Amino acid sequence: MIDSRAIIHPSAKLASDVEVGPWSIIGPDVEIGAGTVIASHVIVKGPTVIGKNNRIYQFSSVGEDTPDLKYKGEPTRLVIGDNNIIREGVTIHRGTIQDRHETTIGNHNLLMAYVHIGHDSVIGNHCILVNNTALAGHVHIDDWAILSGFTLVHQFCKIGAHSFSGMGTAIGKDVPAYVMVNGSPAEAKSVNAEGLRRRGFTSEDITNITKAYKLIYRRGLTLDEAIAELEQMAKTSNALNILIDSLKSSSRGIVR
Repeated sequence: MIDSRAIIHPSAKLASDVEVGPWSIIGPDVEIGAGTVIASHVIVKGPTVIGKNNRIYQFSSVGEDTPDLKYKGEPTRLVIGDNNIIREGVTIHRGTIQDRHETTIGNHNLLMAYVHIGHDSVIGNHCILVNNTALAGHVHIDDWAILSGFTLVHQFCKIGAHSFSGMGTAIGKDVPAYVMVNGSPAEAKSVNAEGLRRRGFTSEDITNITKAYKLIYRRGLTLDEAIAELEQMAKTSNALNILIDSLKSSSRGIVR
């Protein structure tokens, strides 16, 4: 399962069925779980933990030091969960001691070609980052978010669950859950209704989320005023709690 032309550091811990292609390099302090496939010409640097049944394609650089000038070689790490697909040329950097010490990627994510994940970023589960999407450091992406090709995300931004960005979007503020954004700088356009339908949200849920979107974006309310009204609406619509949580956790202000 390990090609004879691969280089595996003696301290690396690979499950017995891990596959590693030719000319890939697995460095020290790397753990790779069962069923994971590393293609050719991949570099994995530790400390890094990679879970089960992941597939990492050629020319990816996983677990490299961050280029953040504050980083001075401290022992930080990268943790990747299970069932992720990491396509060609993806770059993922470890964390810094100034934040979480760790970059974290959850489960069932698709990172398409040439995606960049900056230091201390957190990606949830079932997210799709399309070709050339780039996350600066400290970015948080919640479950089921989709970032279209060439999306750029400023450091410390939070991308809410089930949100969607159009191609070439430049995100400099937080994106609430369920919201579709587009443009440079990003502007809120609508609710990600089609995505919600595909994930089993009911028509009633989508109607309530759409009403909440209009409350936030079309009534001229402050964020605190909008949250107060949304909390009343959430008493009869549990789907709104995800939206409320994303608004309350915003630190950069939301995309308008």
